[in-house]
Amino acid sequence: EQPLLPYESCNLGSINLSKMVKAEEGKNSIDWDKLEKTIRVSVHFLDNVIDANKYPLPQIEEMTRANRKIGLGVMGWADLLLLLEIPYDSDEALELGARVMDFIQKESHQYSSELAEKRSNFLNWEKSIFYDKKIPMRNSTVTTVAPAGTISIIAGCSSGIEPLYAISYIRTVMDQTRLIEVNPFFEQKAKESGFYSQELMEKIAEKGSIQDFPEIPEDLKAIYKTAYDVSPDWHVK
Repeated sequence: EQPLLPYESCNLGSINLSKMVKAEEGKNSIDWDKLEKTIRVSVHFLDNVIDANKYPLPQIEEMTRANRKIGLGVMGWADLLLLLEIPYDSDEALELGARVMDFIQKESHQYSSELAEKRSNFLNWEKSIFYDKKIPMRNSTVTTVAPAGTISIIAGCSSGIEPLYAISYIRTVMDQTRLIEVNPFFEQKAKESGFYSQELMEKIAEKGSIQDFPEIPEDLKAIYKTAYDVSPDWHVK
C-alpha cells in the first residue's frame, strides 16, 4: 500500500471523516474549519512520531529521518456519505470525494511547508522535486490512502474509502454467543422511521444488505448500500 525506498518506513494516520460534520438548519454538511484544524494537528503529530520512534535497525532510522515520509489518509468515507445522505455510487459522491481529498492534499502540504520553516527541511530536500521548485518541505511525502482496516474498527467507523461491509451482521464471541451488530446510523434511521425491530435486524444480518426488504423505504435503500450492492464500475470510480 505504500511504495518505499530500501530501509524506509512511513508513519500512517487517517482522519475519521465521519467526525468532520456539522448540522446546519437541520441538515448535515462538512465542517471544513474542523477538517483544516485536524489536518494540521495530524501532520504535526505524524512528524513528531519520526523523532519519538524507536527503530529496529540503524539503517531504517537513517532513511526515515532523511526523508521523513508521512502518510495522512482518511477513513469513515462511507459513514460521511450516510450522514450527508449521498449515495456511495453517485456522481455527487465522486465530486465530493475529489473536493475533500484536494482540500486534504493542499492543506497538509501547506502545513508541512510551514513546519519546514520552523524545524528545517527533510535532509534529502536538495535531491527532491521540492528543491527545484524552491518549496520548503518538512516531509518528502505527506498523504496516502491506506485501507485503515484495524484502526477503523478501533475508531468505530467505516474503513478507508470503502463502502459499508454490511448494514447488520452477527458477531460470534468466544462462548459462541451471537451478537447482532447494526450500523448505528441505519439503526437511528430505522427507529425514526418506525420500522426498527430486533427480528428485522437479525434478518438483515443474515443477508448483510437491505435491498430485498419491502418494509424499508426506497430512499434509504439508495443510501445504505453495502459493498455487494455497489457495482464493480462504481467500486473503481
